[in-house]
Amino acid sequence: MTTRTLVAGGLVLTQDPALGDLPAADILIEDGTIRAIGPALETPGGAEVIDASDMIVMPGFTDTHRHTWQTAVRHTYADIDPLQYFAEMLGPVGAAYTPEDVYLGTLLGALSALDAGITTLVDWAHVMNTPGHADAAVQALTESGIRAVFAHGWPLTPEWTRDSALPHPADIRRLKERYVASDDQLLTLAMAARGPEMARPDVWLADLRLARDLGIRTTVHVGAYAHNAHHRAVARLRDAGVLGPDLTFIHCCRSHDDEIAMIADAGASVSLGVHCELNSPGMGDIPLDRILAAGLRPGLSGDTETKCAGDMFTQMRLLLAYHRSWTGGGHSRLKDPPPLGTRDVLEFATLAGARVAGLGDLTGSLTPGKQADLILIRANDLNLAPVTDPAAAVVLAAHPGNVDTVLVAGRPVKRGGRMLTTALPGLLADAERSRRRVLARIVADRRATA
Repeated sequence: MTTRTLVAGGLVLTQDPALGDLPAADILIEDGTIRAIGPALETPGGAEVIDASDMIVMPGFTDTHRHTWQTAVRHTYADIDPLQYFAEMLGPVGAAYTPEDVYLGTLLGALSALDAGITTLVDWAHVMNTPGHADAAVQALTESGIRAVFAHGWPLTPEWTRDSALPHPADIRRLKERYVASDDQLLTLAMAARGPEMARPDVWLADLRLARDLGIRTTVHVGAYAHNAHHRAVARLRDAGVLGPDLTFIHCCRSHDDEIAMIADAGASVSLGVHCELNSPGMGDIPLDRILAAGLRPGLSGDTETKCAGDMFTQMRLLLAYHRSWTGGGHSRLKDPPPLGTRDVLEFATLAGARVAGLGDLTGSLTPGKQADLILIRANDLNLAPVTDPAAAVVLAAHPGNVDTVLVAGRPVKRGGRMLTTALPGLLADAERSRRRVLARIVADRRATA
């Protein structure tokens, strides 16, 4: 039986270059797919009508890189040296995470992402201590209702990240067969890879070949800190002849100029974790000026909520302000750094982000034939009204509390400003217990190393 929904009378930011903005338009959804967009569409019999008057209607945001498993210990590392985060969360504390801890953190993080208008999430799960940890993460993503790219990583013990001779965990093959060889389009598999900064050449080459054998994308951190720069990870991939459009590079703050050009020439993509990059002493500048000059359109990311905010409104606002301050203050190494507008930043959080996630043909814009992943933002809220420029209003002033309605593949997960899940009371109590367990491990680790 066909299900139909009509989103009626909204101010529509399609993010489709051919359609543009529509000041008063309807969106017809059939079985989770956008069928038509335009003014005064006919309402099919039996269709549910969502009143979008006084709403900005736009594609849901895409978060291109988030360590969702860490959500239950939000803000723990807000004022702590990033090296301590690496030593603890990516060391013995993370190694002690149970599948239940992963499940609770991932479910809480995915639901809070949906609440903030993020309909697609690249879950960068580098806590794959056992196959049970992977199953727990996938279960949480599936239960949340978010469109997810599950980026499968590695166990959190030192031999996996320090000049590692260990190949990517073979469990990724099971995941491909069990979870992705189906018609469920809400879950996609990717490899969260270690790359040249963490593994030996024969290992990172074999890992990449494995991902390509499985037909999945690869996403990898490069050039974040000064000690990463000398690895020239992108150049080493280029020299090995394996750079390609199925690769996403995260951060790139210390990546060299020629490496940025290599990424662009290969058709690969970049993800920027804006708030965490600004909030992590020792990281280089956000390389947006160099990325734009190379012709790249990056995606944005909430990275880790242990030390930053996860919503896209924060990432957009900070990126715009930082870029203008950086380039306007004469800090850019480019003679004529590219300008940046609110429309650009909104694109990074939607259509460009979907392309970075490998899902640009499926989501990221309100285009007939694409999945109905969309959000409604109340344009008559006090912090937004009266709306003069809707894109500027979203980028400069909106926040998660303005998100009224969220649809993923046409299915509502938030209506009238309230999440529709019934899991929250029990989830919050369970997440609190997980938080206490993890914090106890952190305290114990600090005592042991004092």
